[in-house]
Amino acid sequence: MIKILTSVASTAEADMVIALLEEAGIHTMPQRAIGGPEFGLSGARDVWVEEGDLERAREVLKSSEGAVSDEELTRLSEQAGREAGEP
Repeated sequence: MIKILTSVASTAEADMVIALLEEAGIHTMPQRAIGGPEFGLSGARDVWVEEGDLERAREVLKSSEGAVSDEELTRLSEQAGREAGEP
């Protein structure tokens, strides 16, 4: 069974979470969160993991808190927008 690990505000944030988890050997499944607007690559995303990996995935995310600065997140979000052809 799969469970939602976290919800994030954008594809860029989801990509960062997925990269951290997959580096730790945890398989993920991102999915657009239901509700709210979505424009291109923006919009909330849920990141799902196998139930058996849930606690370890939480530990991976907790240990990485603060590892990515707000500036880096902004840069990644802007880059994702440009790649999607947004102005």
